Amino acid sequence: MPSTGVVPLWLARPIALGGLVFFADALLYSAYRYAIAFGRDTNGPVDMRLVVIDVTLFSVFAVHHSVFARDIVRKRVTRIVGALERSAYVWIASALFIAVCAWWQSVPGDAWRLDSAVTRWPLHAAQFAGLWLTLRSATMIDVFELSGVRQVWRTNDVRPAGPQPIADFKSSGPYGWVRHPIYLGWFLLVFAVPRMTMTRLVFAATSSLYLIIAIPFEERSLRRSSSGAYDRYMREVPWKLVPRVY
Repeated sequence: MPSTGVVPLWLARPIALGGLVFFADALLYSAYRYAIAFGRDTNGPVDMRLVVIDVTLFSVFAVHHSVFARDIVRKRVTRIVGALERSAYVWIASALFIAVCAWWQSVPGDAWRLDSAVTRWPLHAAQFAGLWLTLRSATMIDVFELSGVRQVWRTNDVRPAGPQPIADFKSSGPYGWVRHPIYLGWFLLVFAVPRMTMTRLVFAATSSLYLIIAIPFEERSLRRSSSGAYDRYMREVPWKLVPRVY
């Protein structure tokens, strides 16, 4: 019977599809938590213990992401579950992200609060631009590949195969402006808010700092695995996050 390592094909396919749905659920849940729960009033002085708990929670998610990105770990997972390697990552990452958002501690106080329409509308416009940038960039990449669905549907026998095709890095649309437009969209989404509670600020700052730290490691891995394709892309698009700045 065709299988993905220890998982038969008839079971691997719903697992992969479930991972994609679970990933979408995790994003929707995090959006709800940030927009509603993280924006609620919390009275009292800022307690640094709460900040430490929040940073620790996100660090657990970040460590999983970093560890799974290592080639040696991916190869070991592939030996166990075959083409479900990416799907396994998506399931665990989504569960961890939901846990982080669910257990995030409320930190009292506001970093800023802008109530006038003159100051609110530019921020709403920037946040809308971040949403558009994120969605537009996501439609330009293979979501089914990133979620692990395509790997399972590629053949009738989805055990580990030979070398995969070299990735084609687009330099059009948002990917022609910066190399990481989804990250830029994230920054706009989490920072362009009229009311920045301390709860939101800790989440926004921690997640954004992790992305900034992760970029060099991510790009090093892409350069190593793309046989020069990513190096060419870097020459075509020199800016990582902000055009003409960084």
